[in-house]
Amino acid sequence: MAALQLFILFVALNVVLSSSRQIITTLPGFDGDLPFKLETGYIGVGENDNVQLFYYFIESERSPEDDPLVLWLSGGPGCSGFWALAYQLGPLSFDYENSRENSPKLLLNPYSWTKVASIIFIDAPAGTGFSYVKNWQGFVMNDTLSAVQTYFFLRKWLIAHPSFLANPLYIFGESYSGKVLPIVVQKISDGIDLGDEPRMNLKGYVLGNPVTDEASDMNFRPQFAYMKGLITHEIYESAKRNCRGEYTNADPSNGLCKADLQNITACIGKLSIQNIYEPQCSLDILRRPVQFIWDRAIIEEDSFDFLYSPVQSAPSHWCRKDNYFYSYNWANNKAVQKALRVREGTVEYWTRCNKSLSYTSDVSSGVDYHRKLTKKGYQVLVYSGDVDMVVPYMATEAWIKSLNLTIETGWQPWLVESQVAGYWYRYKGKNNYHLTFATVKGAGHNGPEYRPKECLAMIDRWFASYPL
Repeated sequence: MAALQLFILFVALNVVLSSSRQIITTLPGFDGDLPFKLETGYIGVGENDNVQLFYYFIESERSPEDDPLVLWLSGGPGCSGFWALAYQLGPLSFDYENSRENSPKLLLNPYSWTKVASIIFIDAPAGTGFSYVKNWQGFVMNDTLSAVQTYFFLRKWLIAHPSFLANPLYIFGESYSGKVLPIVVQKISDGIDLGDEPRMNLKGYVLGNPVTDEASDMNFRPQFAYMKGLITHEIYESAKRNCRGEYTNADPSNGLCKADLQNITACIGKLSIQNIYEPQCSLDILRRPVQFIWDRAIIEEDSFDFLYSPVQSAPSHWCRKDNYFYSYNWANNKAVQKALRVREGTVEYWTRCNKSLSYTSDVSSGVDYHRKLTKKGYQVLVYSGDVDMVVPYMATEAWIKSLNLTIETGWQPWLVESQVAGYWYRYKGKNNYHLTFATVKGAGHNGPEYRPKECLAMIDRWFASYPL
């Protein structure tokens, strides 16, 4: 009887979910039919399906029957899955050379990760991208609830796509999703142990430039600045001595520490913390705090001020954020939304990263989740752009070392086309658990956007269990 009831539930859910997903064959801005399979749709989660999460699903261009299935979580919180799709690792990107202000053009990305995996790009939590809620209560969100909703999204998605249940499943994420992702993985792992249906074939997870413990992550910025030659040895040693190694939560009554932090801020405050070697945008320089940058706001995605108002003209001087200009005009075009099957009237204005979310950070650190997951035999990859000052690579390396794993492969370079692409080592734990940590040379926040060729090579080797 229980099996029959479960079968009936699966059929009913599949009928409902099938009606809310569509195969997209053409898109405005791209000439001809799409040479890959793109599906978009909504999946309802929460009470009475109040939260409607929008997704883009792209099948592997190699072997969708055998290749891994990836759920991609963008950062923010509040950054659309389309950001990762178009700017980092999806099969489409904007053709800047041939685009015009009101006529963005798309071209194929030769380094798309969909060449080796099928990927679900989700707009989560509600209020992100094209996701929406039926009533306002759904907008109240925190790390834990976002993870729970993502878990139920994935369960429903797999019920609607049973042909992918046997594929190796991986959860990928970047930046702020580094806090949410290990909770999602823990939920999946617990569900497997409890026998929840559908049974997921979880193999591991991947984190890029991840926020893990906000206070600790930011506390490594002075060390990063010193190691990159942005501050002198004397400045760094004075700050270490006077602040006692605590910069994020420094004692406000400590005048010497305060002076040191002001000195460090004066040295690095006009740099792009996304990539210290790229130009800073003029708007950011004007907005930059003149005192300290040791607050949580700097950990969030730094999006251009296109929010809530139509874009009038393209920026006149290039900086990294100028690449995002066309996404606003493209995604807010009614013809594009119709082509993507976006439900009319559900989203007033699409933004790359929505900073107006009613979002509470209720998880101070994800390290304990990672520590518990070391007992499960999962395969883990953590990579960091080595010129990213949002989450310095040594901060990520520090929490990985705190897991007390055994070093299996020592620190060494990894190569792409005979050139050093970064450095890596590999740890091992119990039950065949392995964790690879890699830096991506010259990459900022986040790696695939800055070094697409190298990152595709990295993920392809890792999937195949080859040394980087």
